[in-house]
Amino acid sequence: MNDELPGEQSFSQAAWILPSAAAILCLIAGAASGLISVEGGGVWYEKLNKPPGTPAASVFGPVWTVLYLMMGAAAGRLVHRRQWKAFWGFLIQLVLNLAWTPMFFGAHQIVPALGIIAILGLILGWTIREAEHSDKVSAYLLLPYLLWVGYATYLNAGIAWLNR
Repeated sequence: MNDELPGEQSFSQAAWILPSAAAILCLIAGAASGLISVEGGGVWYEKLNKPPGTPAASVFGPVWTVLYLMMGAAAGRLVHRRQWKAFWGFLIQLVLNLAWTPMFFGAHQIVPALGIIAILGLILGWTIREAEHSDKVSAYLLLPYLLWVGYATYLNAGIAWLNR
């Protein structure tokens, strides 16, 4: 016997479809940004002076994979719940995120990349605050990303300072 109310199952399925699709799209966008701009950037990056606490290059791929999946899940939840202010903030920070990699690794413009990531962090913080009002899960999904952006900002600033 089916104890669900009419339409309840479709709501449950829809609640998973958007976050899942958005997670995959974020992952693809991040991978595409990296592939387009990192060619040759790895050799350049290895030669840079780096601040204390810089992780091995092999750490970045797995971390970003998890973060992009969490970001996409948060974005899908925001759309599903029609939280448009937070979603627009998410889109703006995502564009900045996708612009940072080609600016830093592709164009080797460390200081402009620092500006991009600093603005990204501010917009991401605002996005989390907006999301928190109506969907705490989305806000919590974005918190590790905010922490990583803070760490990446430190790394970018350190590289800018040590390679001036």
